[in-house]
Amino acid sequence: MLRISLLSLLPVLAGPVAAADNNNVLAATSLKETSAARKASFRAPPAIKSDAAGALGESEIVFSAAPREAPGAATEIYQPVADYLSQVLGRKVVFKYPGTWGVYRTEMLKGGYDIVFDGPHFNSYRMEKMHHNVIVKLPGEHVFAVIVRKDNSGVTGIKQLAGRSVCAHAPPNLGTLTLLSQFDNPSRQPAIVSTDGWKNIYQGVVSGKCTAGVLPLGNLKKFDAEGMAKVIHKEKALPNLAFSISPRLSTAEQAKISNALISPAASGATEKLRKSHNVEKLIQTNNQEYAGLAEYLKNEWGYY
Repeated sequence: MLRISLLSLLPVLAGPVAAADNNNVLAATSLKETSAARKASFRAPPAIKSDAAGALGESEIVFSAAPREAPGAATEIYQPVADYLSQVLGRKVVFKYPGTWGVYRTEMLKGGYDIVFDGPHFNSYRMEKMHHNVIVKLPGEHVFAVIVRKDNSGVTGIKQLAGRSVCAHAPPNLGTLTLLSQFDNPSRQPAIVSTDGWKNIYQGVVSGKCTAGVLPLGNLKKFDAEGMAKVIHKEKALPNLAFSISPRLSTAEQAKISNALISPAASGATEKLRKSHNVEKLIQTNNQEYAGLAEYLKNEWGYY
């Protein structure tokens, strides 16, 4: 169903949118400068103290992921990972499906998750606000493009989308947030037409349902073989989805998880996860790579 609305993560352990008006231009520039400044001035969270790190004791470790999949599909993807990490740690790791984005946000903000797999903006937020460490990620990058129909000569720049319809996933989808980050004034933002699926977003644009759409550049190249669309804005490259770990797990436990997830022994446990994202392996990462990306959540309710 389509729904129209106006809407406004210690390096770790081992190796790795023509301007509509000047105010909007300055606002977009301010966000990018702020994000860059945060990244440049990033300081790693304080070292985890052993007394705090052992706070979980022998209790269950809660693993969760953003609710992108239906419950059954999520269990098929993530339960093998939880079972594998239980063996690695010698402690029970429980996969907890959040059900909705609202529940996911609430549980995350109150510290209900010990291991989390989701997008770079969430990893950055937990890193900055909750002292999580980002340890392992999917290879590759997110590069989002804003498109219009090729024959649309009336829209040549992202600022011209203020008040116009844009097919996109509902926030807090990262692609949608990268678009909205270009519009600081809530009264001069695009009208998001909530659309599920990158292909549906593309089709929404070329069919004329929406003036524009936002989707990964890689998906656009796959869908647009006939050249029906044109790019009017390309966002900077962003790191891929990643795992972050709560400081309630000890340094040693975090190291075990980081090394275990990239080990050949994890191939069976991570097979469905990797297949769902079309990658062959997981790789190690660090906090620095995700510093500053929480900026994309600054206008999302409940985070700041």
